[in-house]
Amino acid sequence: MFCYQCQETLKNQGCVLNGICGKKGPTADLQDVLLYVVKGVARLASATDPVEPRAAEFVTRALFTTVTNVNFDDGRVEELVRCGLALRDQLRLKAPQDDHDAVVWRGQTRDDFLSKARTIGVRASDEEEDVRSLRELLTYGAKGIAAYADHAAALGYRDATVDSFLVHAMDATTRTLGVAELLQEVRKGGAAAVQVMALLDRANTSTYGTPQITAVRLGVRQRPGILISGHDLKDMEELLAQTAGTGVDVYTHGEMLPAHYYPAFRRYEHLVGNYGNSWWRQDVEFARFNGPIVMTTNCLVPPKPSYRDRVFTTGNVGFPGVKHIPDRAPGGQKDFAPVIALARQCAPPEALEDGQLVGGFAHDQVLALADKILAAVRAGAIRKFVVMAGCDGRHKEREYYTEFARRLPRDTVILTAGCAKYRYNKLDLGEIDGIPRVLDAGQCNDSYSLALVALKLKEILGLQDINDLPIAYNVAWYEQKAVAVLLALLHLGVKNIHLGPTLPAFVSPGVAKVLTEAYALSRITEVEQDMARLLA
Repeated sequence: MFCYQCQETLKNQGCVLNGICGKKGPTADLQDVLLYVVKGVARLASATDPVEPRAAEFVTRALFTTVTNVNFDDGRVEELVRCGLALRDQLRLKAPQDDHDAVVWRGQTRDDFLSKARTIGVRASDEEEDVRSLRELLTYGAKGIAAYADHAAALGYRDATVDSFLVHAMDATTRTLGVAELLQEVRKGGAAAVQVMALLDRANTSTYGTPQITAVRLGVRQRPGILISGHDLKDMEELLAQTAGTGVDVYTHGEMLPAHYYPAFRRYEHLVGNYGNSWWRQDVEFARFNGPIVMTTNCLVPPKPSYRDRVFTTGNVGFPGVKHIPDRAPGGQKDFAPVIALARQCAPPEALEDGQLVGGFAHDQVLALADKILAAVRAGAIRKFVVMAGCDGRHKEREYYTEFARRLPRDTVILTAGCAKYRYNKLDLGEIDGIPRVLDAGQCNDSYSLALVALKLKEILGLQDINDLPIAYNVAWYEQKAVAVLLALLHLGVKNIHLGPTLPAFVSPGVAKVLTEAYALSRITEVEQDMARLLA
């Protein structure tokens, strides 16, 4: 294996035996083969206009499956490989003749797949470094876009333009393209990232209502509970409906915290609160929850024996030996009965903390406060907004973000989305004229809300350039959804983004130079130095 798609890759160079994420080498190899099959499907599907829905659906699901911390289950990855090969062969009957290896290669056994993996990985060819870097940047951005598209599709929302981008982007990775051509494809990725986040925002708000400012409980009750993590709000909806009246409480974890902000979920009395912190602490916190845990999307850490028998995966998530809730049939629901039955046998969760968190500052809520915010800006009470969105991670160097938030001047406000907020959302940072100094928009895809707020403020203030706003960007990244968010911000023209805790290992010096010159993108350094630059 060789993998460097996430921030914690070994020595910021690449994982070569097993992944730091916990993924075994053979699993990573099988996912490389799955990605190769995706490319074959994409080459054939891109020859038709419009793209066949079944091809777009496969590409979307397969890409999401290969996102960091989603699927660790070799058997399920192999199944997807075989589904892709069958689909590819069906598409070949209608597509123009294509003798590319991704189109004609055939494999039947696991040994065939693992043998193929040795010839198709990231470093399999001797292509120029910047070309490889841009191809991987395009691929990882597409993975993040696919994840958001998959979330929206679960609610019945698709966008033909996003589907087309994913297919054509994966087709482009098989072509002999130079740096300039690949840069153009990456820029298309930024536009598609904005579009898919708008799609998901529409799907979520149309289905569950506009997020509202909400105080979320951090304590527990003395009843059995189910903990639900990840991003999939459709799973959340069905779990809440099926647990109503059962005597079993539901708690959110990690990126599911923002579910509390939606009116459709707030009506459930047994949705008690949020339990724990961001994804990387689950190996300790899940053991203390006592009840079953449902992992709906990415963010899974290989479960420890102390709680493994209480973990359920669903959707694209998988781990060997862990119980899996099958996909819903068309027009049906997932069956969470096994989860509920187990919960009834378990002790109530052990309290980790008490108090509450306030969130729900999505674009509609923030814009409703626009007059108050602008008055505070004009009066000098708010000097700067600092976007601290993105991902959290387990490395000690991420304490930088806690310290940065703690030392921000009292006349600054943090705009956040994603699990990066767990580095500072429990600090007592106070308010400015009644406005909390941490405004949580929601999940990582709700970075779209932060972009909408910036664009609206630009309009209200009559500014020509989004970079003239009193907004600074200090963004943390971990995996491929964050890559999609970064491409979206660049597409919107945002400059001077500080990215950390490291620059991606897949960004070559040449590509880093392009991003620095075009967008003034830079890596974080020391808290005081970065604060002086960002608040200047």
